[in-house]
Amino acid sequence: MTTVAALVLFVGILAYCIFGGADFGAGFWDLTAGGPERGARPRAVIDHSIGPVWEANHVWLIFVFVVLWTGFPEAYQSIWVTMLVPLAFAALGIVLRGSSFAFRHALLTTRDRRAAGAVFASSSVLVPFFFGTVAGGIASGRVPAGGTVADVDAWVNPTSVLGGVLAVCATAFLAATYLVWDARRLADDEMVEYFRRRAFGAAIACGAVAVVGIFVLRADAEYLFDGLKSRGLPFVIISAACGLGSLWLLRRDDPRGARLAGVGAVASIVVGWGVAQWDYILPESLTVDQAAAPTSTLEVILLVTIIASVIVFPAIAWLFVMAQRGLLPEEGVTEPANGAATRRPA
Repeated sequence: MTTVAALVLFVGILAYCIFGGADFGAGFWDLTAGGPERGARPRAVIDHSIGPVWEANHVWLIFVFVVLWTGFPEAYQSIWVTMLVPLAFAALGIVLRGSSFAFRHALLTTRDRRAAGAVFASSSVLVPFFFGTVAGGIASGRVPAGGTVADVDAWVNPTSVLGGVLAVCATAFLAATYLVWDARRLADDEMVEYFRRRAFGAAIACGAVAVVGIFVLRADAEYLFDGLKSRGLPFVIISAACGLGSLWLLRRDDPRGARLAGVGAVASIVVGWGVAQWDYILPESLTVDQAAAPTSTLEVILLVTIIASVIVFPAIAWLFVMAQRGLLPEEGVTEPANGAATRRPA
């Protein structure tokens, strides 16, 4: 029962990394798109892509927090006590990001819209970075059972910085592969090439960070490094193969396949992390069995998850299907006759 509950928790983390990660990565490309005139077309594609679904992606984060809180309360307490600062920054970023994304389409003056857009884009980078620092602190064994109040070293260390940078690069890569597909759906060949180049750049950055990460983890997170060399190694190889496959498919002008391969690259490295860390939820301080709530609580969690899988998760899937088929109104964009997305005037 404990193992099943842990798998449910990890599936939620994986889903948030894939769907929320692509959402945050789109914000990264919004940040780097340039000035109002030069960046208008890329930002229009980004708005078209995430507009119908950006709020739904955080369902997975709520799901993860609820399962961790109820199913593994000691781990939840330990993480929040130790990682209060980066988690607070991430929560603030999520709030600012959501509100600014909505406001920048409703504000009347150009100056206010630009300010809201800047908050949205910068928050889209800061949130995955801080979540990455939290993951790095946990993976390197800096979160002890019971926690350490506001321990700066827990999230300001080599592995945490590596996790933050890798999270930003991975979300940017994932988003670029999605945006190539969305630009193709809009029949905007210039934007297809625009995001294709950025997917290649993000993939190179991910590869460089991963190579540096080998040395960082060997020196700073020995338990995780040993796990990635052994039981987690197949997933590391799969991740690299999917990443290279995604780039190959982009060169062959197959954006649908490239998007799926990009998802596989990010998902595999997250799974590799989980497998390498097992059976610790807080290496090397607290195992999954030690952190688990009573069996009766875990049974309720699994029951609720089953109900959600029948009611909530299909609804989210249908939302994404309708968004991909263009059956939903996009926030702040229209599709003119030539198929290229543009912003609606405020």
